[in-house]
Order: sequence, then C-alpha cells, then structure tokens
Amino acid sequence: MMATNDFAKQMQDFMGAFPVDTKAMQDAFKNQAALGEKMSKVVLEAAEKSADISTKWTKAALGKVGDVASVKEDPAAYSKSISDFASNSAEMASEHMAAFAEIAKRVQMDTVELMLAAGKDMSAEAQAAVQKATADVTAAAKKATSTK
Repeated sequence: MMATNDFAKQMQDFMGAFPVDTKAMQDAFKNQAALGEKMSKVVLEAAEKSADISTKWTKAALGKVGDVASVKEDPAAYSKSISDFASNSAEMASEHMAAFAEIAKRVQMDTVELMLAAGKDMSAEAQAAVQKATADVTAAAKKATSTK
C-alpha cells in the first residue's frame, strides 16, 4: 500500500524554505499610509481654499444683484444697472477663475513633489528588500544543499 503524501506538511516545508520579511511589509504599509496622509493634506487644503473663493464670489455676486433689484427713478437706469451687473460678473468670473487656476497649479506641484519623493523612497526600499531576499534565498539554498 502506498502512503498518502501530507501536502500540508510539504507546503509548510516549502514556505519555510523561503522566509518572508514582515518588517519590510510593515515599513511599506507605514510609508504608504504616510503618503496618503500627505496627499490628503494637499487635497483638503485645496478644497478649503476653493470653498473660500466660492464663498467670496457668491457674496460679491449677491451684493451686485441687490443693486440690480433696487427701484430706480429713470427707466434707463435699469438697463445701465443690468449692463453694470453683467460687466462686473464677467470681471469677477475672470478673477475667481484665475484664483481657482492658482489652486490647481499648487495642487499639481505639491502632488508631483510628493510622488517624486515617494518614488525615491520606494526605489530605495525595493532595492534593500531585493538584496535581503536574495541573501535569504541564497542562505536557504546553501543550507538545503548542505544538509543533503
């Protein structure tokens, strides 16, 4: 009768021959979390600035609408009031869109800086992990060949 192989034992032996560096995994997770925190800070700061611009723009527009809605003595004053409102609205739109563009530009620059820094960190970590893994696998292979 043939004995059945214990595959669980074989898998355990196989996995034991290739050690996993859990510290490298933990460090990678911590670095990823730190990058996420920095990116969140950039996004939240941009959202706050955008909300401030939107609020200022809305308040200014509402103030100008009040001028249009006021009663005028001369009928020609209504058309002048509407014309002034349209002119002011176009000017405000230009100013505020430029402010939004500055925010977007800043977010882009900050994101690129963070990604470049993260890329350098990940490259260094990967190189160190590969060197350690190579050394571990080489040691395990030598051990396996020497015990035969």
